[in-house]
Parts: sequence; C-alpha cells; structure tokens
Amino acid sequence: MIRRASLVLVGALMGATAMSVIYSAGVPAEAAGSSTYKELSVFGDVFERVRAQYVTPPDDEKLVENAINGMLSSLDPHSSFMNAKDANDMRTQTKGEFGGLGIEVTMENELVKVITPIDDTPAAKAGVLAGDYISEIDGQSVRGLKLEDAVEKMRGAVNTPIKLTLIRKGADKPIELTIVRDVVAVQAVKSRVEGDNVGYLRVISFTEKTYDDLEKAIKKIKADVPADKLKGYVLDLRLNPGGLLDQAINVSDALLQRGEVVSTRGRNPDETRRFNAGPGDLTDGKPVIVLINGGSASASEIVAGALQDLRRATVLGTRSFGKGSVQTIIPLGEAGALRLTTALYYTPSGRSIQGTGITPDIKVEEPLPQELQGKMVTEGESSLRGHIKGQSETDEGSGSVAYVPPDPKDDVQLNYALDLLRGKKTDPAFPPNPDKAVVAK
Repeated sequence: MIRRASLVLVGALMGATAMSVIYSAGVPAEAAGSSTYKELSVFGDVFERVRAQYVTPPDDEKLVENAINGMLSSLDPHSSFMNAKDANDMRTQTKGEFGGLGIEVTMENELVKVITPIDDTPAAKAGVLAGDYISEIDGQSVRGLKLEDAVEKMRGAVNTPIKLTLIRKGADKPIELTIVRDVVAVQAVKSRVEGDNVGYLRVISFTEKTYDDLEKAIKKIKADVPADKLKGYVLDLRLNPGGLLDQAINVSDALLQRGEVVSTRGRNPDETRRFNAGPGDLTDGKPVIVLINGGSASASEIVAGALQDLRRATVLGTRSFGKGSVQTIIPLGEAGALRLTTALYYTPSGRSIQGTGITPDIKVEEPLPQELQGKMVTEGESSLRGHIKGQSETDEGSGSVAYVPPDPKDDVQLNYALDLLRGKKTDPAFPPNPDKAVVAK
C-alpha cells in the first residue's frame, strides 16, 4: 500500500489527525447501574489474572492504557486515550510552534530525506539543503528507525545542540553539522500569486495560527496585485487533514459577510451550537474557488461546506474524506487526556458529511503519474471500521484519491481553477449565485 507521503515538521507531532477539536473539563454523566459495576469487577478479575499468570510479566501501565483504548476504539475510529506524552504532542501541534530544527522530512531508502528547510530556522541557517539525507543523529545511525522515531530524536528543548551527519549528492564525504534547536513557527498557510492576477492560498492545517497566517497572506497578495487586476483566489484545502474547529469557523468567516458557518449537535438537543459569520470579507468579494480531494477532512470540510452552501465559492476537485464528527479533549491531569467524539457537525444547509464527504460543484480528477497508478489506496471515513454512520447509510462512499502533483504546472485541478478565474473556461457552477444559498430552515 503506497500513499502520498505527508510532510513532517521536525519537532511537531507526527501525523496530524483529521479532526476538529474543542476543549472541555468534562461533563458529569448519569450514574452507572449495578450491572455495569458487576462487569467492571470482571475486568478487575481478568486484570489480576493477567498480571499473575501471563507467560511474561506484563507492564501494568500499558495493560490499563491498552484496555482503555480498546474500549474507546470500539466506539469509533477517532475516540482514544492520550497518555501524557501524546497529549503534550497534540497541544504542540495545535499551537503551531515548537522547539526543533525547522525541516520538512520524509523517509527514503532507510534514511531521513530533507524535503526542504524552513526559511530562517536553525536548519536553514546551519546550511541544511533540500535533498540532503540524514544518516546519523548524534552519532547514531537512522537505519532501521521508523520516521516518527527519527523525528523524536531530533526534537528537543530550545537552545540544546544536536549533531547531524548528512549525505549530499556531489559531496565526496559525509557532512557533519551541529545545530542548536530553537522555536520554530509552523506555517499554517502558504501563498503566492499565480501568473500575475490570481491569489493562491494553501491552508496546510488548522492550528492556532491559521487565521492570522491567512489574513497576512491575503494582505500580501492585495499589496502585490492591484485590485482591478486581481481575478480572484484559489483556496487550496487538498491534503488538509483538519484541526481546530474555531479556526475552521474563523477561516470561513474571513470570506463571508453573514450566515451560519456550521452547527454541532450532540446526543442531547440542548447541546446544539450554531456558529455564524459576521460582516467583513478579507477578499473584498473577489471570486473564490476551493480545491478539495480525498485528503481534505474535518475542519477543511467545514470550510468547503460553508462556502459551498452559502454560494460564496465554487468547490472543485474530488469528493472529500467525510469526517463529520467533533472530538472533545478532556484533560485527565498527569495521566494525559481523553479524546472523545461528542457531536456531529452540520453544514449551513443542515447536511451531515459524516461518511459521505463534500461533493464538489465541479468534478475534476487529478491524473496519477504512471509510477503511482494502481498503488495509491483511496480511503475515506466510510471505509474506516467502526465509523459513525451518516444520515443515510446507503449514501455513504466518501473519499477519493489524495494526490497533488509537486509541480504546479502538472496540477490539473489547480490549472482548471485558474482557467475559470481568468475566463478561459466556463461552467454553470462558476461563479456561484449567493441568492441561491442553501440553508437549513
């Protein structure tokens, strides 16, 4: 099974999960009945039997942690227990900055390959280059390590040194660098001007920095391109696994003047919450095309769904992942935290995308290069074992290929969007008519 490798930021949490997150101190539940406590006594008996008689002495802490995770994983794929380290990693990721080196890496030929050093970070200043292979970390070989283990070794406290051994094409011997870790801010939004008349905004993930980064990016594009020349914006949410719910709401609000962005509904009717946009469109009403694919999940689906239902933007690409649930993070003191699914979210029209995903207004497939054909697995929420069923089980079938070409010139979906904005292509779905917004009654 081959999937497109996601970029990993050294010092950040590995593998951002496709979820929206809110924080809670916990909600008291109705007391369990006597039969429940009887079952818990059975668990206690099994636990003691395992401790006393298993062929090798088990780790008590791991036994309990795995038992908790077994209970939570039986609920849905997104509920889980996080030990203290995992909880801290999650907080690091959502904060959007960390202590580290500042390089985006992947694994290739059993070595850590540098995809790119982030500008103005310790790695860039020390001379690490894109394409370098890290063969040793503090004198220890990386061969045989998983990528996450290698990343863990490169994490560390600010102002602490680390020695990397690099293999560089063209160099006659390995290069040794000693780098001092520093605070690295993860860029949540990348932007550029396409040609000389379209603003391109790629939202990588929804961290605490996303709205601020988006606002700065739009301001820069508006400063670089005169208003009468700017044709519009492409908001690229492909391969965006989600993140913080409030940031998804803020990003949507940045492009809307009014209307409901999203609602969340829990097990009790009085737990329903609605979030609305206020006046002020950062793009000054310029046309917007949103790009999505099978890698667009959770918070990115909230944004795409809001802009689509309110007819603020045209959504282009392929069907999104289909994760329409909200996880509440419940702190458990020094033990860690509980990540529990507590609600489903609904787009302004009242539709749940759980298990179905966002269907684009204009479907444009991204061709796979020959070397990936037949090797990439199409996954969506509906294919996850134990996922929460959507509004209609028969309508399920979320997800699509999650691939974006590394070179924009080869990006069929992006270039289709650019042609629409520049008037080289036409489609009934573009531009959308805000008078035909679809909202729940």
